[in-house]
Amino acid sequence: MTGAALALRYAAFAAAATLANLGAQRVVLVFGEGAVLFTTAMAVGTLVGLVVKYLLDKRWIFHDASTGLRAHSTRFTLYSLMGVVTTAIFWSSETAFWLIWGTDAMREAGAILGLGVGYTVKYLLDRRFVFTDGRRKTEAA
Repeated sequence: MTGAALALRYAAFAAAATLANLGAQRVVLVFGEGAVLFTTAMAVGTLVGLVVKYLLDKRWIFHDASTGLRAHSTRFTLYSLMGVVTTAIFWSSETAFWLIWGTDAMREAGAILGLGVGYTVKYLLDRRFVFTDGRRKTEAA
């Protein structure tokens, strides 16, 4: 796969995970406003987006064919750990936009900006530390 095709696929998957994340947040925020619901919405959205992105990346970006609970739990744990820093980027951006402008539209704009930057960093971390078996096979070919 060419670099451009990979970048396009990764961007499409990031967009899908972003939509899943924001959709999950909106479901939580239907129940009201306030700091607790805002934090809950960000956490639920992050979890939903993480699972969606992991499943797509594993198969279609990194071509990881490993199966079984042990392989998935190890990879998902590493994938999640790589996401800690990138989640901080996303949450900080979303929260800053919310605090500055106080509207849902700007909160979501901050989320999209933060997720875009975060996903770029995440790809580099995942390629280096999480999905190393597939990369070695690809580089050897």
